[in-house]
Amino acid sequence: MSNQDADERRRQETEVAGSSRREFVAATAALGLTASGFVRGGDMQVVENNVEIKTTDGTCDAAFIHPATGAHAAVLLWTDAFGLRPSMRELGKRLAADGYAVLIPNPYYRSSKAPQFPDASKVDFARDRAQFMPLMASLQQPGVAERDARAYIAWLDGQKNVDRKKKVGTQGYCMGGALALRTAAAVPDRVGAAASFHGGGLVTDKPDSPHLLAPKIKAKVYIGIAGNDDQKQPEAKDELRKAFGDAAQVEVYENDQHGWCIPDMPAAEGKPIYDKAAADRAWSKLLALYKGSLV
Repeated sequence: MSNQDADERRRQETEVAGSSRREFVAATAALGLTASGFVRGGDMQVVENNVEIKTTDGTCDAAFIHPATGAHAAVLLWTDAFGLRPSMRELGKRLAADGYAVLIPNPYYRSSKAPQFPDASKVDFARDRAQFMPLMASLQQPGVAERDARAYIAWLDGQKNVDRKKKVGTQGYCMGGALALRTAAAVPDRVGAAASFHGGGLVTDKPDSPHLLAPKIKAKVYIGIAGNDDQKQPEAKDELRKAFGDAAQVEVYENDQHGWCIPDMPAAEGKPIYDKAAADRAWSKLLALYKGSLV
């Protein structure tokens, strides 16, 4: 890395550390969608590359982020409804810096390449709903998520940066929470840990509801529920606990709104959704889950 690149990296890190929510998004964008080199995060130097993965339905564009050296446990990270974008890449970098090889697919590759929403904080639900609702619907077709999950994990298992002796982790946000559980059920012998944060549709009255997949899942599970989601569906936490038993830890973040983990979430009624303290708490739960299960 040149001195100029190193100086630029330190400048960006300083901006991130002291920025507001909007400044954080700008800084993550600067770190970049086109980054294909060395970046620094946490205790380990990490590498970020844009990759393509062949699936039964086409070619998925994705971000693959991993420590610069060695082979590590793999993690499949499912995005929220706003898809693969700088803020999700930052989550991947943070996780890779803790020693994981992280794949973040574009969930909407059947429709278009990412990013569909480069900065979620600028999304106006009334204006943009017609754009993202069909994208989300494309993932709700029977078998789609399971086919994708198998393809992504098979791809990860073919990478020299992945330690195949270790179990795979999967995590998801918003719609990605349900996808993480579907992944654990689709590849039960490979997935050792699954985490859902402010997941949507985990408990439904449909026969394929994610919570009903519990008997197929061998992974340890962590489910963090937003306070306002719990208010809308208070029975969900009980159904999840009943379904998973000791295999899952289910917690309600009572003072937080749906989306609290993601820095570029749009404001709700003029107030920020992202809660750094609660997001850090959720992150510590994630790392504890992976440390104990991806062996």
